[in-house]
Amino acid sequence: MFSAEPPQEPLPYGRWAEALAERFLEAARDEAESEIGEITWFPERLYVGRTYVPAVAPMAEGGEVCGYVSYFREHEGAQATDFHADAYATEDTAGDNPDWTLDLNDEEIGHYRGGQGRRGKVTLVWGEALVPNGAVATTELGPTTTDQCELIDNRFTLISLDDYTGDYIEVRLYGAKGAELAREPLYEEE
Repeated sequence: MFSAEPPQEPLPYGRWAEALAERFLEAARDEAESEIGEITWFPERLYVGRTYVPAVAPMAEGGEVCGYVSYFREHEGAQATDFHADAYATEDTAGDNPDWTLDLNDEEIGHYRGGQGRRGKVTLVWGEALVPNGAVATTELGPTTTDQCELIDNRFTLISLDDYTGDYIEVRLYGAKGAELAREPLYEEE
C-alpha cells in the first residue's frame, strides 16, 4: 500500500550503531559548528532498494545536527554496502519550542514524475512525538495517507511523495485507539 517498507529491525545498537555513527559523524562534522553529542537513531525504512536510518545529535553550542545514513543490502542477512550519509545543522529544536507537538526533520531523497507532466519530491521524514500515548505517525498529502509508521521509543520515520499537485506533507500522530493526538505541517506557512 505504501512505497516504503515498514521498519524491520530494532533501533541501531552495538557495533552496528558504531558503524553507522562513524558515517553520520563524518557528514555532520561539515555542518556542525561545535562538538557533536550523543546520536539518537530513528527507525529504518527501505525505499527503492536503499535502507535509510535517520539520526539527530545535539551540538554543544546549541542546535542539533540532523541527517541519515543510507545503504544497500543485496538480500536480507547480506552485508551492507554502498553507504551514503547526509547531514544538516539547525537551530530550531524542540527544547526551544514548547508549543510543538511533533519534532520533525526532513530530507529530499528523490524525485517523482507523474502523469501529465506533474512532478513531486520523495521526502524522508523522521521525528519524535512530544505528546503522550502516540502509537502511529502518518504522512498525509492532501486527502491521501501516503505512509505510516508505528512509533518505536516515541520515534518514527516516514517516506512520502511531497510538493505534488499543490499539496505538501502534513504529519499526524494517532493513539492506540485511533484518536488523532497531533498534527503538524512539514513546512511552516508563510
